[in-house]
Amino acid sequence: MKKAIKIILLIILIISILIVINYRSKEKEEIIPITSQKELEKIYNQEMGKETTLGKLLKLPFSLLINEPRSYIMPVDNAKQLDVVPSDLSGSTNSSNKESTKEYSTTNIQVENVDEADITKTDGDYIYSLSENDVIITDVREPEQMKIAAKISESSSNIVPEDLILEANQLVIIYEKMKSASSYARAEATKVVIYDITNREEPKKIKSYELEQPYYTSRCIKGKLYVIASGRLKKENDHIITYYQENEKQIDPGFNEISRIKDIDTDNQTILSMMDLNNIEENVKISSYLMNIENAYVSENNIYLLEERYKSRYSDTPEILDIFGWKGLIGAFDDKDLEEGEYGYRTEIYKFNLLEDGSIKFDKKTSEKGKTINQFSIDEYKNNLRVALDDNEGSRVVVFDKNMKKIGQTESVAKGEKMYSTRFLGEKAYLVTYQTIDPLFVIDLSNPTEPKVLGELKIPGYSTYLHPYDENHIIGIGMQTEEKVNRNASGKVTSTTASITGMKMALFDVSDVNNPVQISETIIGDRRTTSAVLTNHKALLFSKEKQLLAIPVNNYEEDFAIQTSIKDYSTMINNYTNYNKPYMAEGYFVYQINVPDGINLKGTITHEKAKSTYYRTQTRLLRGLYIENNLYTVSEDYIKINQLEDLKEINQLKIKEGNRK
Repeated sequence: MKKAIKIILLIILIISILIVINYRSKEKEEIIPITSQKELEKIYNQEMGKETTLGKLLKLPFSLLINEPRSYIMPVDNAKQLDVVPSDLSGSTNSSNKESTKEYSTTNIQVENVDEADITKTDGDYIYSLSENDVIITDVREPEQMKIAAKISESSSNIVPEDLILEANQLVIIYEKMKSASSYARAEATKVVIYDITNREEPKKIKSYELEQPYYTSRCIKGKLYVIASGRLKKENDHIITYYQENEKQIDPGFNEISRIKDIDTDNQTILSMMDLNNIEENVKISSYLMNIENAYVSENNIYLLEERYKSRYSDTPEILDIFGWKGLIGAFDDKDLEEGEYGYRTEIYKFNLLEDGSIKFDKKTSEKGKTINQFSIDEYKNNLRVALDDNEGSRVVVFDKNMKKIGQTESVAKGEKMYSTRFLGEKAYLVTYQTIDPLFVIDLSNPTEPKVLGELKIPGYSTYLHPYDENHIIGIGMQTEEKVNRNASGKVTSTTASITGMKMALFDVSDVNNPVQISETIIGDRRTTSAVLTNHKALLFSKEKQLLAIPVNNYEEDFAIQTSIKDYSTMINNYTNYNKPYMAEGYFVYQINVPDGINLKGTITHEKAKSTYYRTQTRLLRGLYIENNLYTVSEDYIKINQLEDLKEINQLKIKEGNRK
């Protein structure tokens, strides 16, 4: 009897201790400041697999104690998807403050007045581009006399330029700092260098700062530069790094700018920085949070960072700590991750306000079932946030108010299919799913509390990128596929599959929202064909006024060699002869586009390398842009100028000598 009493008392003591631990860990605030290096060490050690045996035991699913052990594996899907499309109908926005009398294209941006970094920029008089580890400033004021005005290089070989921002007379270069100079090295830090380019021939470095995590994304809003870096906490001299560098000087704010988010356990650090380019003497503002990010969206007033969390079907039962802790005693097994016994992805959405002085302040967070695919999936409109999500039940659009409270959602569509692209345009949204055929859904968002799916169009293939042509027409870029019905020996259908047969661009009429119609299409290449525009909207050059649509296209070089003698592109496709050659080429395909005539190829432009190699005789085309009535194609080796009207070459400038592999 005494022994039983002792056991009962011991159990009560253990439960009491667990209740206290669990109660103290349940903070009321969503953002909890880090208070010590010791706390960071604990987070670092837990995530790095150094947690104590007791700690691991308490976090095991309770089912593992009452059932036979099973594999407990969480899929990893940390692919960085940052591609966005412009929400303005022009397709390009002049985001530079520099006044110019010339007409020129600029970087496609997702949100008006929110500039995005890119690998090529222009102000109408100069072109700023990347060429390996250099940044090249090219004087194009006189096309026939085009020349290099300046070259900017970092002294260290492990500092690689990644992106450019052009703001009036300032050029911002965002570098990735690699762990070593090897081509296989991974990025470990982000360096931002700001140049005064009032004199383009003599750029003057006026500011630099370094964030001790890899570069994620950036934006520039009214002269305020926002750079986000994200990666695992790092140790240096047995201490977790909390410093950043400004003008080559190390600044350590300690723990004042590091916080964790309630209910989120991770050793991943996301750093948000702001530099006021209008007041360059001021210090960069830094804040960081212990959180993962798989997606980001930035409006003029807010930053939204998204984290995806996966729940295995083996984690339907609560953890041991929940059973014997505070939740267990009150029967509160209602954690969002266990909602309705569902498994799969949930998306955590973190909202940060951009204050008047440019400061970044955490506002609220919410969680929703499903996952986004990229920045196409997110949009802010009239203070509401619209998010397209894909889960086991299909694809849907969810609407949140400014307080991140869900106020409406559509029904789920296309169960069993994957969501490939979305596009928000005002009070409409367009959503593409795919399994063996491509449904294009039109969604009405005019009433945010009752969004509705209106129309659907089914066509072969799928679009990974949707771009507005005008209010009544949408351009879709993706892959053409061929559906195949498989039958057994008795003729019974056993399955339906699809194979890629080429790239595809299509023009859709969505004026009748209940019945979208494809009015034109063009097929490019074959199953080997690809393009940067499929995953990066910035590779697209579009102007409705100039009836211009142009993209870089990858394929075997022989596919482009015949373009000078055969004008009909369908004939080009049918005349492919060399399928086994190892040579790769990249051509810049220029199309005329309008509603009456559809999409028609005008011609292609290629850049030869400074010196030919066996594996590649064309250099990598980066971007195309126009200034007045001339088309400029930019690669790491050349800049070429062609007339927009007939693509007749005007001039070319060799940027790099020699050969690169």
